[in-house]
Amino acid sequence: MIYREAGQFKISYGADNAFLPVLQDKFLLLIILTLFWIVFPVFASDFAFQAILLPFLIYSLAAIGLNILTGYAGQLSLGTGGFMGVGAYACYKIITLFPEINIVIAILISGIFSSVVGVLFGLPSLKIKGFYLAISTLAAQFFLVWFFEKVAWLYNYNTSGAIEVPTLYISGITVTGPSAESLVKYYVVLSVISLLTILVINIVRGKMGRQWQAIRDNDIAAEIIGIRLMFSKITAFAVSSYVVGIAGALLVFFWKGAAEANLFEIRLSFEILFMVIIGGLGSILGAYLGALFIVVLPVLINVVPHFLGLSIASATVEHVNLIIIGSLIIAILVIEPHGLSRLWLITREKLRLWPFPY
Repeated sequence: MIYREAGQFKISYGADNAFLPVLQDKFLLLIILTLFWIVFPVFASDFAFQAILLPFLIYSLAAIGLNILTGYAGQLSLGTGGFMGVGAYACYKIITLFPEINIVIAILISGIFSSVVGVLFGLPSLKIKGFYLAISTLAAQFFLVWFFEKVAWLYNYNTSGAIEVPTLYISGITVTGPSAESLVKYYVVLSVISLLTILVINIVRGKMGRQWQAIRDNDIAAEIIGIRLMFSKITAFAVSSYVVGIAGALLVFFWKGAAEANLFEIRLSFEILFMVIIGGLGSILGAYLGALFIVVLPVLINVVPHFLGLSIASATVEHVNLIIIGSLIIAILVIEPHGLSRLWLITREKLRLWPFPY
């Protein structure tokens, strides 16, 4: 019987190893880029920028950073909030010491300081792993928050104990401070995150990313085949902390406008961890889906009662918010333990074999 298989099939290693090997991924990327670069900036209100778009992008970047360490390298971390704080305070000091520096360059440099701190607290991963490593990074979280509070030099001895973002310009356009427009902030944040996302995707697809995944699956077998565990684990902490530190700087300079040490407490670390788990471990798309779930759902829960004309106390809305989010997190993990990104992978695979999906 002569027949021809339906679907998309690769006939060379180069085609199979392409940046977007499946046609559906190209369509999805095109839709996402169109929405975020063209549609949303045109139709979004100032409330949408401040309540949804900016936090979604920034939290997505933080989730990508944690996913590098936990999802790809298999090293559990509970110190994400502290590492974000290092990036924020480092960027503030860079701007203070070098007021003429471009804010984007300052943010990219601030990630280096976070990376160094992440490597220092990641050294225990050479001897411990799993629950014990999580406790080690939790200690880093509490130490860093205490350090932010007690070292007044970090916030320039401000009596309020907070770092306050000054008005900064790029080519004469105000990008930070109270007078900066939300649209300008949005495009700066979107540009930085787009650049880092492309960089991270290429890293995890390359030699370093394959080494991380080998260590995650079986570190003993990875060492037997010649992978250097010390170098791979340290680089995972370095790259993860760098991305997370940049997210922390963006959080303060382009969204909050000011920050105290308690902004980077353990609750922030758990929120980022929930985003990674819900979206899917070891998936860049999962980081975005998890951030979308955590950021957008509370806004909808708060807006819907007012839209329906219901008068509900804010405290009640907050409690309902926590109950619904917690219940949905449990439901998602029970229905699809691999996260929301797995749903897209299943859909993509069926479309790839169209018109005869199995």
